[in-house]
Amino acid sequence: MSRRAECQKVLDIEVARWSGKSCQQLVKELREIQAYQVEVESKHFQVEVQLLEDTKDYVHVSVAVDDCTLLVSMLPSTHSFIKQKSEDAN
Repeated sequence: MSRRAECQKVLDIEVARWSGKSCQQLVKELREIQAYQVEVESKHFQVEVQLLEDTKDYVHVSVAVDDCTLLVSMLPSTHSFIKQKSEDAN
């Protein structure tokens, strides 16, 4: 599996984890950028999660993953998602 594909796999996992949280949790946990490492299949990956917007209607979150090498670090795999605050009421 290529480095890019490995990063994408980790990105998908992290996006699913963060997008499953409520807007209230996201705002609380992302007051500051969250940067941490995860290990998947004995390989280390750097994850950064950032709250881009917190409006009255939605939150917008960015997730980035790289494999801690210079090549991928310069162009990490990224994804952002928008979570409607009305979803939290359901």
